[in-house]
Amino acid sequence: MDKRSLRQRQKLINAIIYFAQNTAQCGKIKLFKLLYLMDFQHFQETGKTVTGLEYQAWKFGPVPVKVMEEWESPDPDLSNAIHIEVEPVYDYDRQSVKVNEGVGFDDSEFTPRQLRIMQSLSEQYRDTFSPKMIDVTHAQNGAWDKVWKGGKGAFSPIPYELAIPEDDPHRDDLLEIHAEQMMRTAALQSLQA
Repeated sequence: MDKRSLRQRQKLINAIIYFAQNTAQCGKIKLFKLLYLMDFQHFQETGKTVTGLEYQAWKFGPVPVKVMEEWESPDPDLSNAIHIEVEPVYDYDRQSVKVNEGVGFDDSEFTPRQLRIMQSLSEQYRDTFSPKMIDVTHAQNGAWDKVWKGGKGAFSPIPYELAIPEDDPHRDDLLEIHAEQMMRTAALQSLQA
């Protein structure tokens, strides 16, 4: 794993720790929505993601594919930080994210903007159950909605570019930043191959 990918992985794990410690009822769906909102808001403001995750349009909202793939059997770095507890809630079992004892949030890899976004999201959704967050992530003409298209775009990637409104005066600059970042990532990956 290259240095940049390692940093993004550490940010992902620490974002999960942060949201688990700073929101109530932080289950899988709520966590996925918080990560999505964080990444897409940061992209809208800077042209860069926080975690580098790809999100796909699934029926119940945007899903960070890599996190979903390792949900049942997390890689050691993630399982050393958190664990999943099944908690009965009304008529279903919530897979709640719990931080392992002795593990704390490390803010050293985050920018002040990233920390501000995480804090704002955790304050806004601290006591919100995941079903109430559906209105936010499923907003009409939002990124997920534009890809989902009534199910026609199921399991399709949600391009980060959709986070930036067409009429944003900085749209072209932000997309240029994103394109440069993607070229840099591709160049680093080809060097490792």
